[in-house]
Amino acid sequence: MSAVPVEPLDDLRAYAAAASGCTRCRLAEGRTQVVFGAGNPRADLMFVGEAPGFHEDKQGVPFVGQAGKLLEKLLGGVGLRREDVYIANVLKCRPPGNRDPQPDEIEACEPHLFRQIELIEPRVIATLGNFATKLLSGRPLGITRVHGQEQELTIAGRNVLLYPLYHPAAALYTPAMLKVLEADFVRLPELMGAAAPVPVAAVPEPEPEPAVAAPAEQLGLF
Repeated sequence: MSAVPVEPLDDLRAYAAAASGCTRCRLAEGRTQVVFGAGNPRADLMFVGEAPGFHEDKQGVPFVGQAGKLLEKLLGGVGLRREDVYIANVLKCRPPGNRDPQPDEIEACEPHLFRQIELIEPRVIATLGNFATKLLSGRPLGITRVHGQEQELTIAGRNVLLYPLYHPAAALYTPAMLKVLEADFVRLPELMGAAAPVPVAAVPEPEPEPAVAAPAEQLGLF
């Protein structure tokens, strides 16, 4: 009797359960819970942010604070919902005081992110901010230089389109940044291959053949 294949969704749930007890770095000591990720486990579009904040640490869901509300608004502006995408972070545990992730913390946590990418199989990965962009691109260039510029990469053994974006929190601190974010978000449906198709003109029904012969000009031959 052949074994029943395990669905990727089951694999993702099992991995999330295993990761919930992670103690690979010092952040395990101060967290409320691991913030693994949330959304559509078969999403074509995956967002990767930096690390959980206060609200995320309490609720166990990424991007539920003010930055999360802005992310949902930006998604709505291009016809997407939170439920359509998958959202995760480089770090799964909140750094003390929301400080920047440390290099050893990123190194300890990155296997979780790469396993998520492997299981979800997104076509486009939108990185939010410097830390996610530098980690997944493998380049030291900051988000100011590369935002809105897609690049084809192989990540977790899968060909993906990496699309760097400013972190929504940047627009909360610098309102002028919102226009930049909106402009970059507009291209997401195009990158996903989900742009609305060009309408095809309706082909008129053929005229029934006349019962008797008609002059050539009446048939439209001249």
